[in-house]
Amino acid sequence: MSDFREIFRNSVKELSFLLSKIEYLEDDLIKIANILIECLRKGNKILICGNGGSAADAQHMAAEIVGRFKKNRKALAAMSLTTDTSILTAISNDFSFDDVFERQVEALAKKGDVLIGISTSGNSKNVIKAFNKAKEMGVIRIGLLGKGGSLKDLSDFCITIDSSTPRVQEIHSLLIHILCEIIESEIN
Repeated sequence: MSDFREIFRNSVKELSFLLSKIEYLEDDLIKIANILIECLRKGNKILICGNGGSAADAQHMAAEIVGRFKKNRKALAAMSLTTDTSILTAISNDFSFDDVFERQVEALAKKGDVLIGISTSGNSKNVIKAFNKAKEMGVIRIGLLGKGGSLKDLSDFCITIDSSTPRVQEIHSLLIHILCEIIESEIN
């Protein structure tokens, strides 16, 4: 039987180490926050995509922006491209799962919008295809990534976290919350 206390302590230790080094992300995060604020102030929208746990993060971020984070304020335009099961299954069936986000970007995005791709590997084919389509359309591309992968080079702006998938997801969650709080502090 595993030593559960060791698993607990190692996880906390790894996350604590990452949190102690996270200050290097401050400038990049503030740049991204300003881009998102400008996008929303101009009447554009934020589209967010990812797979698995990153899909859950995309949904969570969109919900915080559209609904509220900490205070009541006007609704802001954001949507997760991971939530419409009919769209996801139709595109997967009729085309390919690799096309699920690209087709939505093509249909829903316009110049001045922002696409956030969340990927712990940085190599999710469907997010890569969405970023390529977004580039063609003049949509700003922001990556919240693990080690970087192909999406790093396709991003206009990105943040990378070099760690295990669970720790990357935990840091992504913190960064999403910080972004939501900054946005909410600037747009009433």
